Amino acid sequence: MDMVWNWHSVPVAAVTLLLMNSGASAQESSADLAKKLSNPIASLISVPFQANYDSGYGPNDGEKYYVNVQPVIPFTLNENWNVISRTILPIAWQDDIAGPSGDQFGLGDTVQSFFFSPKQPGAGGIIWGAGPVFLLPTATDDLLGGEKWGAGPTAVVLKQEGPWTVGALTNHIWSFAGDEDRNDVSSTFLQPFVSYTTKDAWTFTLNTESTYDWVGEEWSVPLNFTVSKLVKIDKQPISLTAGVRYWAESPDNGPDGFGARLAVTFLFPK
Repeated sequence: MDMVWNWHSVPVAAVTLLLMNSGASAQESSADLAKKLSNPIASLISVPFQANYDSGYGPNDGEKYYVNVQPVIPFTLNENWNVISRTILPIAWQDDIAGPSGDQFGLGDTVQSFFFSPKQPGAGGIIWGAGPVFLLPTATDDLLGGEKWGAGPTAVVLKQEGPWTVGALTNHIWSFAGDEDRNDVSSTFLQPFVSYTTKDAWTFTLNTESTYDWVGEEWSVPLNFTVSKLVKIDKQPISLTAGVRYWAESPDNGPDGFGARLAVTFLFPK
């Protein structure tokens, strides 16, 4: 348990540091910042708090609420390259997810990615990044995580032209250590996305956050449609997001029907 909360302190400390040292730039328009948010590896510090709700789990129609804390922090390696740290730490409450299992509340497992990305777009305006991804067993309850350490490759490629952003992010994680009594992890994540940003900083996004479990040979395919608006409160840029999700495919004990998403993202331009 001590190790769990130490991992938890890493993103919390990072968020606190960012909030203390924030200074929003007035040089970029709201539309420019909104468009940067559509790029997962933009040179922009952002701290999203993404709330999700899904239901229909298992025979008891279980439900799950979770907030993903997702700080994105770019670092300069040299005059040509950046490395972008992307962390996903879920804080979850769930009820009867695994049959009549009651409710659980706490942290889930952390996914930590690092993307090495050229500072300038490549041929044809292509933006890309690649690097390692790690699965950290930070869950505070057996039913909130897999109790496995994992690692693998991750990559993203996209193009931004006019108001449009089109691209895809992917990773694959294999487990290499952890509780031997728990299932191994071999999971592919696919996230194609398309977004349109207006001149007054509205962004409309369609994506899927699909996962294929190679151990259980099962797909999870949620289709997400979200609408975001970038606003400034006392010069602090904030993106507000609302959306719906439809589960096109899920495991037998997985969610079904529709879900919902709300998010608030704090931006810290350089």
